[in-house]
Amino acid sequence: MRKSKRERQRLLQETIQENPFITDEELAEKFSVSVQTIRLDRLELSIPELRERIKHVAQQSLADKVRSLPIEEVIGEIIDIEPDHSAISIFDVKAEHVFKRNRIARGHHLFAQANSLAVAVINDELALTAKANIRFTRQVKENERVVAKAKVVGEKENGRTIVEVNSYVGQELVFSGTFEMYRSNREKKDGDSNENSN
Repeated sequence: MRKSKRERQRLLQETIQENPFITDEELAEKFSVSVQTIRLDRLELSIPELRERIKHVAQQSLADKVRSLPIEEVIGEIIDIEPDHSAISIFDVKAEHVFKRNRIARGHHLFAQANSLAVAVINDELALTAKANIRFTRQVKENERVVAKAKVVGEKENGRTIVEVNSYVGQELVFSGTFEMYRSNREKKDGDSNENSN
């Protein structure tokens, strides 16, 4: 017996909550209706399409890992992160990021992507850039995708963390930077040990 529309939509919502990665085709089969009916149900219930649901779930899990700044403040889109170890973000260069005259990306966007990734990889409530040594190795043009890869490479005696970021278009290096990161938890530990030694 076919379910009423209201009952189907209620079950549809429950099913998607349990499994956000279920496709419209799988839902259509499960409820014995057309894919079009499922799409209309989703529209009425304001449930986003599969691709958006996957993106949302990924952002939620990444947001839980990024402590040093809200995930929406990262320039570019974080696609992978291991706190205090490594992180990757992608940045699509659009018309608003380039000089109108030559369609070349403004350098501060590439720096912002790398710098915010260096902040995001630090597993601390407060992380700030204390020093940066950067190099632009080739111009980036409109419609190119920049993949930034951050790696925590060590720690200085003053407790600051060193993060290296390399940004690529395809296989080609376009930006590299070494960031010295201040972090509140390391500085406190150093401060505590100094106070104890006095």
